[in-house]
Amino acid sequence: MSEKAQHGPVYFELNTGAKIPSVGLGTWKAPPGEVGEAVIAAVKAGYRHIDCAHVYDNEKEVGAALKQFFSTGVVKRDEMFITSKIWCCDLAPEDVPKALSRSLEHLQLDYIDLYLIHWPFRTKPEMRGFEPDIMLPLCLPETWAAMEKLYDSGKARAIGVSNFSTKKLKDLCSYAKVKPAVNQVECHPVWQQPALHEYCKSSGVHLTAYSPLGSPGSWVKGEILKESILQEIAGELNKSPAQVALRWGLQSGHSILPKSVNESRIKENFNLFDWSIPPKLFLRFSNIHQQRLLRGTFAVHETRSPYKSLEELWDGEI
Repeated sequence: MSEKAQHGPVYFELNTGAKIPSVGLGTWKAPPGEVGEAVIAAVKAGYRHIDCAHVYDNEKEVGAALKQFFSTGVVKRDEMFITSKIWCCDLAPEDVPKALSRSLEHLQLDYIDLYLIHWPFRTKPEMRGFEPDIMLPLCLPETWAAMEKLYDSGKARAIGVSNFSTKKLKDLCSYAKVKPAVNQVECHPVWQQPALHEYCKSSGVHLTAYSPLGSPGSWVKGEILKESILQEIAGELNKSPAQVALRWGLQSGHSILPKSVNESRIKENFNLFDWSIPPKLFLRFSNIHQQRLLRGTFAVHETRSPYKSLEELWDGEI
């Protein structure tokens, strides 16, 4: 299923047959003016997957950096794997193709390698946030049918979802003609998601981890790199806690999207393929206290939201 480096995997195979690089650059909270340089540093360091989204407001700058690489021949388009995501305000079926066209235009691409539904949540057209007065009922079967048309057209080489619980993913798979290729979710040593992992493996859906280092410095208060067990293992292996957290993800069988605009950290986060965590140390990760960092309280409302509690949003996986 996966190609091995000295200590791989370098890629995972999706249910479409495409290969998703095991390490990608996350671009959430990467500000305009910095994200282009981060993409350039990442591609030079060996990254071949860039994870984007319309709502990140930086796809134009990512696109300019990619065009620079393609036009100079540093990398070819078919050597890169580009992900984007459709935002909650574009989930009406008639808006789905327009949303992809806009992202393709900003990224200066003819097709996207992977297109994801960003959240199982819907808001009024052209809206950004999660305020109760802009919440709308979900129409996921209709939205997914529109996503399937993008896949059939070739403009999206693979389609998938993000922030879906095990139950929501099972529900989608029950009616999907084209099974989702990926579920991109929060996953790291402090939120390991074993039940979701098992379902993904058994159903042929690849799990990709966003915030694999937590989200230090963002409004998601996640200082997972200070976790004592992680620091102990890092000390024993003479690696940074960040590298150990990322290597844990690869050895757990999912791709990872570390985010940084710092060139030295971008390089460090990719330096994962000439070592591994020995089995005895790997077992110690099961002793880490579990806590979801991105709770999703913004998507919960007594009357307006489809989810009246966090229990409903995550179907008990909190």
